[in-house]
Amino acid sequence: MNPALPASTPALSERGVPAPTGRHHFAQIGAIRVEYAWIEPAAGAATAAGNGPAAASPILVFLHEGLGSLAMWKDFPARLCDAVGLRGLVYSRPGYGRSTPRAADEHWGTDFMHRQAIEVLPALLDQVTRPAPMPPIWLFGHSDGASIALIHAAKFPAQVAGVVSMAAHVFVEDLSLRSINAARQAYLEQDLRGRLSRWHDDVDSAFWGWSNAWLLPEFSDWNLRAELQDIRCPVLAIQGVDDEYGTMAQISAIEASVEDTERLALARCGHSPHRDQPQTVIDAVKHFLLTRSAEPDRPSSLETS
Repeated sequence: MNPALPASTPALSERGVPAPTGRHHFAQIGAIRVEYAWIEPAAGAATAAGNGPAAASPILVFLHEGLGSLAMWKDFPARLCDAVGLRGLVYSRPGYGRSTPRAADEHWGTDFMHRQAIEVLPALLDQVTRPAPMPPIWLFGHSDGASIALIHAAKFPAQVAGVVSMAAHVFVEDLSLRSINAARQAYLEQDLRGRLSRWHDDVDSAFWGWSNAWLLPEFSDWNLRAELQDIRCPVLAIQGVDDEYGTMAQISAIEASVEDTERLALARCGHSPHRDQPQTVIDAVKHFLLTRSAEPDRPSSLETS
């Protein structure tokens, strides 16, 4: 599927779907299109320090969960960008949202998150930031998106200023597989398919691509142990204590391997801290960015106005 597309389309809110602030666009990467939107911080918010052009200022890139999309973030990216004063980039990975759907006969393998981190994300960043030099990147990832953020930080250490890892998967737990099996049952027998369909042009592309990959027998051996050893930037690792897809062992593994890790365990919080406790997450991210950006030899710095 490779239709001719305009450079931009009406905001998702015009279709009755809450969406991040800003018009969304499509980037063409080979045979696939990727929907994305720029989020501009409100006037008077904390601003990125430095004397260079705005295009060279740091950007905050949002990477959605395994069943997420650009639209599914709702207004959280705008709220966070306002709080930290950084321009944000939100996008839907191929197979999700309004990006090119997964073909019915395409089956994602155990490397699907690595391919997103090493192939798709760099190509998207290159395309949407040209002709300016690539700016310093702060990554904010949720669930599978957090895993992708960690992989990208390991493979491109000179480009990534820091990672906010929220409910990341760094190895496979039985709890995760049980919850994915429960989600499959809800998708087939209950209303999960209908609830997800508002966020995706082809909801089956997203759901079956994600769940079938995770439930491959060989996926039980998947992990990011080697990648974590290669991360050189600071990481804020956030996990809900009541996360139904992962335990505190996930952020403990990050903490054990990444020297500059800040740990945030949230009580009475499930798999989506930005929905369960949004202000707590925003405050923690703002503190993390301000303190880590002020350290010497970081690619970027922030200051409050």
